[in-house]
Formats: sequence, structure tokens, C-alpha cells
Amino acid sequence: MSHNQFEVSLSQRAKAIKMVLLDVDGVLTDGTIYYSEKGESLKPFNTLDGQGLKYLLGEGIVVAIISGRSSDSLRARAKDLGIQELHMNVSNKRIQAQDILLRHELDWTQVAAMGDDWPDLPILTQAGLSSAPLTAHPELQRRVHWVTQAKGGQGAVRELCDLILKSQGRYEDLLNGYLT
Repeated sequence: MSHNQFEVSLSQRAKAIKMVLLDVDGVLTDGTIYYSEKGESLKPFNTLDGQGLKYLLGEGIVVAIISGRSSDSLRARAKDLGIQELHMNVSNKRIQAQDILLRHELDWTQVAAMGDDWPDLPILTQAGLSSAPLTAHPELQRRVHWVTQAKGGQGAVRELCDLILKSQGRYEDLLNGYLT
């Protein structure tokens, strides 16, 4: 397959997206977890990723976070970004994702998903557009449609947001809003 055919295929996949499903550790963060003396986990989030997610939400694309872990810092970040589909302590991500799709009346071809490790495979293998950060486990990188140039927690999610917005013809208008 030529590079151009791959680009078209990726763009075609991104055109259909109406929902983005994200893992947290290693995707929205660099995978590092800081624990305070009280046992709370602190997670560093990236502002580029957050802004990209705000653009998607503003364009009517559903953003859902499905994490195997729970943290107050994640709850606060999701609230700050306006993400209503936050699901923590999820043991079976595919069942949780299927429930979200049903409620939003979407099918898997309309889903972009990003994950970084084996527990994300059940979602990534179903998604119409599957992606992984540069720092994802090699087994995931081999099985997704696209691997970002950025590392998890360092702009990988923003790359996905930009790809979707560009493929759907929304990127330039959003950018021009800042240039005029």
C-alpha cells in the first residue's frame, strides 16, 4: 500500500468519527503516577490535548474516557474540559464502550479510540479509527491504524483531535477564528 493510499484511508476513517474514546494513563498522561502521602494520585495532563478535546466537544463530537483506575485528579480534569462521559474503575472496557455507543446511537465505525497497553485492545480492535501514542506498547502499535508522533501525555491526543478536525473540514475555520 502506498503512503498516499494510507493517508486517504486514514482520512476516510477520520471523516466518519462522531465519538473519541480515550484511555488515561499513557494516553492523556505520560503514564507516570505521583502519590501524595495521603495516597492520592496526581496526574500531569497536557494543555494541548485538553484544547484539542475542547475543540472536538465544541464541534459536537462526543469525548469519552474509560479508565481502569480512578482518581480525583482525572475527575477534576474531565470536569474542567466539559467531558461528561467519564468512566473509571472499568474492568471490561469493551462492555463499557458498547454501552456508551448504544446511548449515543453510534456504531464502531464512528469511533476513534486511543490506548497504550493491552487492556485497551478490546476497544482498539473494534474502533473505526484506532490509534496509539508513540510510547504505546509495541503490540498495540502493530495493531492500530495509526501511531502518533507525540508521546502519551505530550500531545498525542491533540494529534488525533487535529486529524479528525482536518479530515472533517473543520480545522481551518477553528484556526482562522484566532487569526482574524
